[in-house]
Amino acid sequence: MRSTQIRRTFTDFFTSRGHHEVSSSPLVPDDPTLLLANAGMNQFKPYFLGESTPPFTRATSIQKCARTSDIDNVGRTNRHATFFEMMGNFSFGDYFKEDACAFAWELLTEGYGLEKEKLWITVFEDDDEAEHIWRRIGVPASRIQRLGMEDNYWSMGVPGPCGPCSEINYDRGPAFGKEGGPAIDGERYVEIWNLVFMQFQRGEGDKKGNFPILGELARTGVDTGLGLDRLAAILQDVPNVCTTDLLLPTFHTVQDLAGRKAPAEGEEKVSFQVVTEHARSIAYLIADGVLPAKDGRGYVLRRLMRRAIRHARLLGIDGAVLPTVTASVIGNLGSVWPELSAQAALIEQVVTAEEESFGRTLAQGTRLLDAAIARTQESRSAALPGETAFELADTYGFPLELTVEAARDAGLTVDQDRFAALLEEQKKRAKAGGKAKTAEALRKQDTYRELAAALPRTEFLGYEHLAAEATITGILSGGEVVTAAGQGSEVELVLDRSPFYAEAGGQVGDTGTLTLTDGTVLRVTDTRYGLEGFRVHTAHVLEGEVRTGTSGETQVDAERRAGLMRSHSATHILHSVVMATLGDHARQQGSLVEPDRLRFDFAHFTALSTEQLTVIEQAVNGHVLDDPTVRAWYADRVEAEAAGAIALFGEKYGERVRIVDIGDFSRELCGGTHVAHGSQVGAFRLLSESSIGSNLRRVEAFTGHGALRHQDTERLLLNELASLLGTRPSEAAEVLRKRLDALAGAQTTLERLRAADLRKQAQGIAGTARSVGSGKLVVQKVTGTTPDELRQLASATLDHLTTGPAVVVLAQEHASKALLVATITPDLLDECPAARLIARAAKAVGGGGGGTGTIASAGGRHPEHLDQALAAAAEDATAILGSR
Repeated sequence: MRSTQIRRTFTDFFTSRGHHEVSSSPLVPDDPTLLLANAGMNQFKPYFLGESTPPFTRATSIQKCARTSDIDNVGRTNRHATFFEMMGNFSFGDYFKEDACAFAWELLTEGYGLEKEKLWITVFEDDDEAEHIWRRIGVPASRIQRLGMEDNYWSMGVPGPCGPCSEINYDRGPAFGKEGGPAIDGERYVEIWNLVFMQFQRGEGDKKGNFPILGELARTGVDTGLGLDRLAAILQDVPNVCTTDLLLPTFHTVQDLAGRKAPAEGEEKVSFQVVTEHARSIAYLIADGVLPAKDGRGYVLRRLMRRAIRHARLLGIDGAVLPTVTASVIGNLGSVWPELSAQAALIEQVVTAEEESFGRTLAQGTRLLDAAIARTQESRSAALPGETAFELADTYGFPLELTVEAARDAGLTVDQDRFAALLEEQKKRAKAGGKAKTAEALRKQDTYRELAAALPRTEFLGYEHLAAEATITGILSGGEVVTAAGQGSEVELVLDRSPFYAEAGGQVGDTGTLTLTDGTVLRVTDTRYGLEGFRVHTAHVLEGEVRTGTSGETQVDAERRAGLMRSHSATHILHSVVMATLGDHARQQGSLVEPDRLRFDFAHFTALSTEQLTVIEQAVNGHVLDDPTVRAWYADRVEAEAAGAIALFGEKYGERVRIVDIGDFSRELCGGTHVAHGSQVGAFRLLSESSIGSNLRRVEAFTGHGALRHQDTERLLLNELASLLGTRPSEAAEVLRKRLDALAGAQTTLERLRAADLRKQAQGIAGTARSVGSGKLVVQKVTGTTPDELRQLASATLDHLTTGPAVVVLAQEHASKALLVATITPDLLDECPAARLIARAAKAVGGGGGGTGTIASAGGRHPEHLDQALAAAAEDATAILGSR
């Protein structure tokens, strides 16, 4: 059964049983506690936590997932992958264990035709109910095993819903391992479907992971996950996930690049599978907006890419590998996941640039490693220090495996125990930092959740109104829920209805005022989402006391909102123009929409030329002047995407979405506020373009009044410049250019004359040289030179002393400091370098000096001691010359 049929069979089965089909969310989740989407339930988490009310009680999805916890097992087992499609069915307070088990059994045995006698079940060790259900379905007790918390219990790792699991495993037969059922945890019994029964509420856990059960949930839930890769391997009767139709074309591509078939066992087999499997993860991550970086999800991508490149090199593939293998992934899976095809150009450019960059890293690391190996051999040590291996890996990205291999070739080992210890220390530091951030995010969300559980969602009125009557339903002060707060307090307010836009999609939150009926006045300084659909208004109590239940008049700052609307519409226009100018890969990666100003980040690989920036600015203003209609409408997400609406990377959308059209050239999913007509943007001025990271560019621009104020400033500057030049503004640039050319010519003439003066002065100074031994010595104070000219003068003086050894020491007072320069003929270098010659003189003026070879400079804070310094230099020079 091909993977397309496996997917269709799954979705048809559950939709025919009342489940709402939900599209996969992006791999970049809208969740501060998650780096990447790693389970089918991620997008339903607010429903299970009670933060949002689900619009349906049953759902089914096929979710893109990325997990790197088992990255080292890829290729070493038949079943592990860093990317997979998780097919799932979910119940939100509807059916529970009985139906979940029955659905799974029916689909596996009748829908997919798996032999019943090859299916093994595991249940939580205390879950008698689940075992009885499976026994009633027809599974014999001999094929049901009970396992503990680690294997068959689920929670999010924080207080909230939790419950036992039941896993369905498939026996692949004796060729894959020994008997014993899933409890032996081998390759033979493959876990294909996990049924999670969300039944209980857990409390805070201890450091060992133990946590108390606080009671049963009021509404139980079901969360299941059936791995497409593993099921496909079974249905297609192939040994591992890389030989299913999901990855086989890419596996063949890797074999073609290597020029040979992959072996059935051994390290080469691992490398073939790593390159194949990682290629898929890389393509999907980039398609969903992840770009290589030094940390976060960007580091996950970079690690996968570098690991794939390294294993390709182990296979002898010396040329570029990632562009070819990711193109194979797109060709094979792009029809199922259109974002792969839509982002094909982006994927190719990212992997090409990263592979070239890693090639340079490998070259640099190899040089450093060669030097470290040489030092180790010179010290007669048998092992390369673990610190060296760690620095190469951590600072330069040089893989440990290559360090070990190179050391082995040189007859050395690597202190891998020390390397592991350093790596563990780094992980602990990172984990501690990550836990602190996560704990803070969770603490704040817990406070919001406390309010959200008791309060209705805020009715947003801001698309049509800037003022409205509202009632305060909740107050937070100092992070705690309170019922009142006095004058001068900083509070967070929840209102029953609000015209204030909460920050989202790059648009900053609204500000304004809230005047209560009892005379209390609050200044609203920001508006944000606490949880999905739950708005929090940050406010300062200017007068009176604010209390829960009090009503009043809200008023959005109208002028600020107008500026935000101009900038947001301009951002949409800019996005369309950037893609039209640079290519579809140049999609928005982030934005900041402020009053009359915007910042726009997009994927691209080189700096934009002046010509490109001019084209973009003119095109945006051209669209603005054409005065296109701006229209917002609503549709199901599938309908919106079919209509060509662009969904932005990292943004979270529901099944019902708002679409903003600007003319016939821009269509985006967007919940922001916009002008009614393009001409209301007013004006658009690009300010700058810069790099903000690997493969990321940023432009900043003014809009509306901001653009006009910027234009006024530039006009005033130009008029002032023209006045200073005594010409008209239109001719200022040409007049200034001519004057600068004339100035440059005059400067060159002055420098030539000054050089001639210095040569003449040097000749005179050289004439004062006295003989010391077989050589010549000049020690003299001069005036009227810059530090650079003093060095030139000393060198020119030495040039005139053409016979025998010679020393020239010149000094002067400059800017209230003492300056000295010493220069010697090369034949004195071994006896006394110039820097050593004036070391004592430098101390005399209270300073120090430096230089290499035949010339050195010194300076000090006491120019009044220059005579003593010159005397010391003369004495030292005389000693050197007199000894010859």
